[in-house]
Amino acid sequence: MNNQHEPITGIMAGQLAPDFSLLNTNNIPVSLSDFTGQKNVLLLFFPKAFTNTCTRELCSVRDDISRYENADTQVIAISVDPTSTLADYKKDQQLNYELLSDADKQVSILYNSIYYSPDDKALPTVSKRSAFLIDKQGIIQYSEILEDAYQIPDFTAINNILQRLSK
Repeated sequence: MNNQHEPITGIMAGQLAPDFSLLNTNNIPVSLSDFTGQKNVLLLFFPKAFTNTCTRELCSVRDDISRYENADTQVIAISVDPTSTLADYKKDQQLNYELLSDADKQVSILYNSIYYSPDDKALPTVSKRSAFLIDKQGIIQYSEILEDAYQIPDFTAINNILQRLSK
């Protein structure tokens, strides 16, 4: 895996999604490759648990989970929060999909989905709000990395691609 000073840039549609393994809220490792050949994956990076925009985004996905299940899609949300915080957040918001902890920030860096400190441009801080739709073969079908943490990914575009993948 790349070190924090050499992120892979340009993660975009058509590329093979970089594999990773992170702990979920039960401290069980979950790898992207666990779903290859079985399910599409909607991979969401978000800055921080228990914040307004993140809660609005993740609860909207929760409320629309049947759309993803019907499209044979596993939703995975990743932040740099520790697993214990994510477990509390998942319970508090009744989130019905995987939350993974990227505490060492390496997967966020790998996906070019990390904010860096304004004081130290080499110091990664929190995940950028990002969305990647990955098909069953592990190919990225949709990629959106937002610079503005208050914006939410374009779920209309994501859902249009999901509809196409479901045919």
